[in-house]
Amino acid sequence: MNPFSSGTRLRDMIRAIRACKTAAEERAVVRKECAAIRAAINENDQDYRHRNLAKLMFIHMLGYPTHFGQMECLKLIASSGFPEKRIGYLGLMLLLDERQEVLMLVTNSLKQDLNHSNQYIVGLALCALGNICSAEMARDLAPEVERLLQFRDPNIRKKAALCSIRIIKKVPDLAENFINPAAALLKEKHHGVLITGIQLCTDLCKVSPEAHEYFRKKCTDGLVRTLRDVVNSPYAPEYDIAGITDPFLHIRLLKLLRILGQGDADASDSMNDILAQVATKTESNKNAGNAILYECVETIMSIEDNGGLRVLAINILGRFLSNRDNNIRYVALNMLMKAITVDAQAVQRHRATILECVKDSDASIRKRALELVYLLVNETNVKPLTKELIEYLEVSDQDFKGDLTAKICSIVEKFSPEKVWYIDQMLKVLTEAGNFVKDEVWHALIVVISNASDLHGYTVRALYRAFQTSAEQETLVRVAVWCVGEYGDLLVNNAGVLDVEDSITVTESDAVDVVEISIKRHASDLTTKAMALVALLKLSSRFPSCSQRVKDIIVQHKGSLVLELQQRSLEFNSIIEKHKSIKPALVERMPVLDEATFSGRRAGSLPATVSQSGGTSLNLPNGVAKPSAAPLVDLLDLSDDVPAPSTSSSDFLNDLLGVDISSASTQPGTNHAPKAGTDVLLDLLSIGTTPLRNNESDILSAAPNNQTPIATLDVLSSPLPSAQANSSLGASPMMDLLDGFTPNPPKHEDNGPVYPSIVAFESSNLRMTFNFSKSPGNPQTTSIQASFSNLSPNEYTDFVFQAAVPKFLQLHLDPASSTTLPAGGNASVTQNLRVTNSQHGKKSLVMRIRIAYKMNNKDMLEEGQINNFPRDL
Repeated sequence: MNPFSSGTRLRDMIRAIRACKTAAEERAVVRKECAAIRAAINENDQDYRHRNLAKLMFIHMLGYPTHFGQMECLKLIASSGFPEKRIGYLGLMLLLDERQEVLMLVTNSLKQDLNHSNQYIVGLALCALGNICSAEMARDLAPEVERLLQFRDPNIRKKAALCSIRIIKKVPDLAENFINPAAALLKEKHHGVLITGIQLCTDLCKVSPEAHEYFRKKCTDGLVRTLRDVVNSPYAPEYDIAGITDPFLHIRLLKLLRILGQGDADASDSMNDILAQVATKTESNKNAGNAILYECVETIMSIEDNGGLRVLAINILGRFLSNRDNNIRYVALNMLMKAITVDAQAVQRHRATILECVKDSDASIRKRALELVYLLVNETNVKPLTKELIEYLEVSDQDFKGDLTAKICSIVEKFSPEKVWYIDQMLKVLTEAGNFVKDEVWHALIVVISNASDLHGYTVRALYRAFQTSAEQETLVRVAVWCVGEYGDLLVNNAGVLDVEDSITVTESDAVDVVEISIKRHASDLTTKAMALVALLKLSSRFPSCSQRVKDIIVQHKGSLVLELQQRSLEFNSIIEKHKSIKPALVERMPVLDEATFSGRRAGSLPATVSQSGGTSLNLPNGVAKPSAAPLVDLLDLSDDVPAPSTSSSDFLNDLLGVDISSASTQPGTNHAPKAGTDVLLDLLSIGTTPLRNNESDILSAAPNNQTPIATLDVLSSPLPSAQANSSLGASPMMDLLDGFTPNPPKHEDNGPVYPSIVAFESSNLRMTFNFSKSPGNPQTTSIQASFSNLSPNEYTDFVFQAAVPKFLQLHLDPASSTTLPAGGNASVTQNLRVTNSQHGKKSLVMRIRIAYKMNNKDMLEEGQINNFPRDL
């Protein structure tokens, strides 16, 4: 024995490694063996090279580095004996892959072995080539592999077919060389060769349209005959699995037929009979038979239309749903989801079985069945399906309630035949699983309720009943509180009673109890409590007899640690005590919310036009919010498909909140239309606003579509601070909180109107002034010269001005006169803008701006919105 060789045999090394108690002991054993193997490699030990390489392969499988043994593989491959070549090729497949440069050295050895007289050595070379073949090796050795497809031994033909699959995947250009040899393999009687030949044809169809067309025309009938022979073949013990002859061959044939029949009516017709025979004769009590039936169903659904076959296939899937094996049921549900787009009526016949799968104990089957039920729902079956799902909602697992609730709400919203049914089903869902309902769902419910004026009384009574039994459901509490605040008088007066509901007696005190319980519940979150405070304020006007009680409840929160609740409490208390004369107008009912607009906003915002001067990206320091294009686009989505009659800045919040508030001026009891700028005081909790009466704004209407309320201004008890008067939203003209913006009528001259300059934006560091001009013959286009003045003692560099406008406006920006803004207002930078208003005379200009610059090498960013453009621009 060579003194540098490891005397340990492979089995002894494996025993030593397995006997190790710790990872450190294992590493020590491996290090010792690797050192001995490296020494043997350095001494060129030929006697134990195959043993050393075998040990290296085991060490490699344990995860230790073995790159130093790669060349030993090549030496063993180059040797003449079969045992050495076998270890060499095995090491080649384990220790190397196609990315190793050393693999180039083995190409010549592979070529010699592919032409070897010993078929077992040829088989070794084919196995190695099929596992690690690179594109270069494929091009060099493709002729030898193509020749071996016709070798006398079936084992070599099988290996050559598998190697050919690797070659055409690496180099698709070589596919045409294998078309005829692959077609010849389809006539083989040996099942092993036939399976590999079918797989080769399948892969050729995927990479070569020419091969696909060739096999479709020349081989479809032969494949159908082969499948028929296999289906009708007598018992063959060498291929039998669970009483079925070679199910693997069945499945390969069905997959290839599926590819050939797809998109070709003639090929599909030729295989219809055999597919029907496979579907009816194959037994389904064994997994092998189920696998064949599944592939048969998939083939039937993929080839050209045959109604009878598809009904048969869907019935097979229906039987799968009754199987006890979860895997079979899961794949059946998956296939039915594809089949529903082809033959929905046939799938509908198995609706009851699918509904039972929704109640399955397996979570994956439940979810997949629920998705299928959602696809099955239409206008005719929505009521029974929804009834079944809601009944199951009562007993379903907590983990599944979220998905189930989302699907039920989506079904009800999409296919609801009438509003009363929609409201009933949503209340059932809120009662059973209100904590799982998403915000946009109950927002949409409130929008529907506000539009169903004849159902307001019915809805508020139903919510009152539901609240008594399910006050722990947060979403139900919010909707109930909102409705009691809006329609509490209808609840007490039993207005709008329907024939289907039972009579109920509710006093004013009972109605206030609902809101008080909601606001005092420990589990209630900020949104619920804020909505309850607004509802209390409204009830103080609806129920004068309970006004003192309402005031006492509101006052309890004036010391709240939550700023939002504290501010609301103080403001609402001030309204009740000091402004009783205007309180009824402030807390009038919400106007009807526009369902179409709300649904459109839920579907997604329309894009806005954003222009900027210069392509410089903003480089902001860490900790400063980075400007994002998407939120800016959403905020500036000021467009509306239906032109609004408003000519004030109300269009902005109208579109921003996704509601139509233009109808406010037509509400009963309104003496005159609201003035411009009304919506400046909109409570951002509101989806809409009530009309102004006696120059007052309804800033206190609670609304359902914001989860986190934003504090309102107590404009009735405190003046606007001077700092806000000079905010970045425009310092001139001054904002009158009760009368809107003070108009600045343009001065007209002979050559066209002349508009006064405005300070569009002003902060402690920067002032921006707009000068306007118009061409006499083009009233839609306005030219604006923007002047920027630096109010600080520091010079600004890298100055960039950006602006965004809604879709009905077109904006063009010219380059700025300079990117440096001198300090102290000594000089200014100017930039010209041109705005075209397609809704001239209907909508006013509105613009959102962003100004970026550097001050003392620090990135600065200022943003604002300009609403105070002259009216007739």
